[in-house]
Amino acid sequence: MSVEPAHVERFRRAVGSHLGLRFDDAQTSRLAEVLAARLRATSLGAEDYLGRVESGPADRAERRALARELTVGESYFYRSSGQLRAFTDAVVPDRLRRRETSRRLDVLCAGCSSGEEPYTLAMLLRSCLPAGWAAAIRAVDVDAAALARASAGVYSEWALRETPDAARSRWFVREGQGLVLRDEVKRAVEFEERNLAEAEPGLWLPGTYDVILCRNVLMYFTPRKARELSERIAAALAPGGYLFLGHAETLRGLSSAFKLLHTHDSFYYQLREGLAATVGEPYATSDAVTPGPVSLVPHVEAAGSWVEAIARASERIRELDTSGSSPPVAASRAPWDLGLALELLRAERFGDALDLLSRLPADARGDTGVLLLRATLLAHSGALAEAEVTCLELLESDDCSAEAHYLLALCREGRGDLAGAHHHDQLAAHLDPAFAMPRLHRGLMSRRAGRGAAAGQELAEALDLLRGEEPSRLLLFGGGFNRAALEALCAAELAACGGGA
Repeated sequence: MSVEPAHVERFRRAVGSHLGLRFDDAQTSRLAEVLAARLRATSLGAEDYLGRVESGPADRAERRALARELTVGESYFYRSSGQLRAFTDAVVPDRLRRRETSRRLDVLCAGCSSGEEPYTLAMLLRSCLPAGWAAAIRAVDVDAAALARASAGVYSEWALRETPDAARSRWFVREGQGLVLRDEVKRAVEFEERNLAEAEPGLWLPGTYDVILCRNVLMYFTPRKARELSERIAAALAPGGYLFLGHAETLRGLSSAFKLLHTHDSFYYQLREGLAATVGEPYATSDAVTPGPVSLVPHVEAAGSWVEAIARASERIRELDTSGSSPPVAASRAPWDLGLALELLRAERFGDALDLLSRLPADARGDTGVLLLRATLLAHSGALAEAEVTCLELLESDDCSAEAHYLLALCREGRGDLAGAHHHDQLAAHLDPAFAMPRLHRGLMSRRAGRGAAAGQELAEALDLLRGEEPSRLLLFGGGFNRAALEALCAAELAACGGGA
């Protein structure tokens, strides 16, 4: 059954509004297929069916059917082993210290699918909780069919493909072709049908949970629904509580109520104490791009490191400027207008820009955008110790700033701490997978260290990302070089590693 484009667009808006699910233009054909299938299943015309879907929570049966069709519910036991080690080795011990009086931990699995994740946590907690302690695991999902499978507790060999032999033999009993969970594990988890796109009274009680796992959920949500869910999570966590997201998900642009942690080769979050959840806003700048050299490679090679090349930006631009003068800077703006500071940055007049920022009102100097710009100017000026202090101040209020972590990587390289530089570049790349500069930086450091394969992988990713990098970020973090120069550098360094562009 074919459907009209207008019907597909209404369908997209409805599932975004009531299920929180996001579908871009590239997924239009999939939406059209699902809509056509639901029209056949319900024997309704497009207008009648869309009216039914647009009624939202009132039609729970259809919401369940759409959840099955539009989401990926595949899971397995002991998934993301690094996060599980962080849970048992770092998170649980911390929560035990904080809950010494009640001797009880509360865990929420938000988006539990067919139960593998909460049951895994139940097994782990039974092994690591001290005697006399209790744990309550609440698991919710919008898909009633998946919850029924979870309650049955019968799984295939494939669902246990990462399960350690000891856990398999201790917690499962074979019955025919299936593996059945022991009752003591099944009793440890309470399953409920809940829609994470809605407020759901009784689920998000303030300060309730020690740990919330919401893995591979936000990635499907519309930006508005993702922000709303992140705010509910922050409010529902106990002080200092923890949040685990999927490995490809971050809170960047969603919430600044959390600090990012990186242990056991995994990323996760801890609620900042004494801070309410706040919605983050991307830092915006002018789209203008600083002119750069035709060939950047000799300048980088001569500098010996990327951070040194950036520190020499003013001298380099003066040598390459055929007019002999800096770009004009508008003087008519108010001194607290960041646009003027950005123009000074573009003109490589870092000292003037820093002086302008120092004259901002006291309450403005602590703004995250101002701190980021100040740290950038300090790094470009070669004042790396001051830049690092400013970055740390910024991260105190916004630990999800990929840009601050990238600048910290430059600072650490500048003082010879290459391990620290790689660490902060890794954090920056995790927080914003579209950010090219941390990958370029890691690639250059790996190449200098003789790690050709690692360098090639990072440089290839950087080259791909640079082609779509925002002009504003090239201005802030390109070290005075334009897109073409940075792409040429990536291509040349990649070729030197034995790769190709």
